[in-house]
Amino acid sequence: MPTMLRWRILLGIVITAALVGLCWLDHYASVPGAWLFPIAVVFILLSGREVLQLSAAAGIRPLAWMVHCGNLLLFTSNWLPLRWNIWNIFSSEYPAAPSNEPLFALAIVVLLVFGGEMYRFQKPGGVLTNVSVAVFTIVYIGLMFSCMAQLRITWGIWALASLIVVVKAGDVGAYTVGRLLGRTKMVPILSPGKTVEGAIGALTFACAASWLTFVWLMPLTVPGHYRAGQSWGWIPFGLLVGVAGMVGDLAESLIKRDVGRKDSSRWLPGFGGVLDIVDSLLLAAPVAWFCWALGVVGR
Repeated sequence: MPTMLRWRILLGIVITAALVGLCWLDHYASVPGAWLFPIAVVFILLSGREVLQLSAAAGIRPLAWMVHCGNLLLFTSNWLPLRWNIWNIFSSEYPAAPSNEPLFALAIVVLLVFGGEMYRFQKPGGVLTNVSVAVFTIVYIGLMFSCMAQLRITWGIWALASLIVVVKAGDVGAYTVGRLLGRTKMVPILSPGKTVEGAIGALTFACAASWLTFVWLMPLTVPGHYRAGQSWGWIPFGLLVGVAGMVGDLAESLIKRDVGRKDSSRWLPGFGGVLDIVDSLLLAAPVAWFCWALGVVGR
């Protein structure tokens, strides 16, 4: 087995095990997210920074501090219902759902982005692209991480762990099978290394991880804590989240190819940057959220 392949498999397993370990610690925390919140903040700041670096390579430079503040405000808003329902300000009878706070925060952030561009405006040109990239970065990073936070807060730690385990198992499967058996290029212009065989490996690994999570690990580790969804729910969960993970990986590749970059940064040898690690999780998070919300895998 090639050295790089062994390194990526080993590092992928270590990263996944570390995240699952933090999830386990967070499960016993008095406040949801006590262990995961600081790690998520670091990932959000670094990921946002890398998206801004990629946009700078294309000559687009929105207000970086506004983007970072927007990401953190949007992510932090997920914990407001645990301490204080802001909707009670307006009406005690307003039927507010726990996920309304991130939407409210997103609206505020968009207003602040426009305000920031108005403040620094000097001459025509570039405002529309700066606002677009700023809002895109906040949605791509802040809102997608908010979906992960909602998994943790609304359904518990295993909802979040199921996303991480299934997506990262798909990543490992795609790289392993693709390197060993890959022959048919899937999207050669966008990502030359992606193969059809690797995609099949990703879905196989993702479904296997989904089966292991919902059929074995959840009932074994937290019996009676979760109400089961459909008995076959692990199948669509593995397929849908696995596909979304691959789309997330390709989405980041699209951005990188557009600005002529191979990696989002050189932070981690063999993987690239933080964005290269979390890209598959970002677009898979809302899919996992819908699966849990619809009762496909749990309630």
